[in-house]
Amino acid sequence: MNGPLRNELLSMEAEDQRVLKELVERGELGGPQTYHPRMKAVHEKNNARIKAIIREYGWPGFSMVGKEGSKAAWLIVQHAVLDTDFMEEAMILLSRAVANNEAEGWCLAYLQDRMLTMVGQPQIYGTQHDVDVNGVAYALPIANPDRVDVLRREVGLEPLREATKRIQARHNAASGKRTSDR
Repeated sequence: MNGPLRNELLSMEAEDQRVLKELVERGELGGPQTYHPRMKAVHEKNNARIKAIIREYGWPGFSMVGKEGSKAAWLIVQHAVLDTDFMEEAMILLSRAVANNEAEGWCLAYLQDRMLTMVGQPQIYGTQHDVDVNGVAYALPIANPDRVDVLRREVGLEPLREATKRIQARHNAASGKRTSDR
């Protein structure tokens, strides 16, 4: 295991989540069209670094950085929304890592759904949510809603209804606008 790389990934993830939490608690995060400058700066910095890491090592899988390190790498890529070409490249590597039991299937599900919803396509796993004008959380359009819970179970996710309830509770606590399961 590459301990220093694992620690670096965990540190990057912690900074992302710390800034996100702080902005949510202050009520400074706007709607989906608003990209807070502090959050953008964290994402830009992390994006540059995760690109360099992936160029050097490939996908940081379990054997390289442990489960938590691999999950941190996924979160950093999940938030690389300023560079969708990179997200697509990383999704291919993550897909291979999942196939080789080097990454969690749910991480790939989230990244696939994020990519699809960013281009206005229906998602597969129902991981991406929004909140309507009345403050009610709902999953963004799903390609096959009748099979979504089967697909979610296959990648280790709870039923969509439970995820939506959790997101609703988080929204009620934080009064955020747009959110995803992670």
